[in-house]
Amino acid sequence: MTSLYGIKNCDTIKKAIKWLTQHNIEFQFHDYRKDGLDMDWLVKTEQHLGWEVMLNKRGTTFRQLNDQQKDNLAAPSALNLMLAQPAMIKRPILIHKQQYYCGFDEKQYQEIFSL
Repeated sequence: MTSLYGIKNCDTIKKAIKWLTQHNIEFQFHDYRKDGLDMDWLVKTEQHLGWEVMLNKRGTTFRQLNDQQKDNLAAPSALNLMLAQPAMIKRPILIHKQQYYCGFDEKQYQEIFSL
């Protein structure tokens, strides 16, 4: 089963959901805010993508961190921040056939699903 992770009201999530739906691809959506999030999932996802890829540095939540928090980021501290504030996770995260992808790009999705 294909899984899509993110926050439902995110514009990029809406684009990904629309694309998957239009191409008749069955998926399960997991909303970080509604369905929750745990450190085990973050650690497993980080092993596939790397925390640098997962961390949304463009978002308001990240920009509100103090300089010390930003300067001292490493996997443990970044994962703890993402657990405490899921809006810091770049969206969407797609898991398909045990492969992990971050972000939405129509061409990439076409390749992933061989369309």
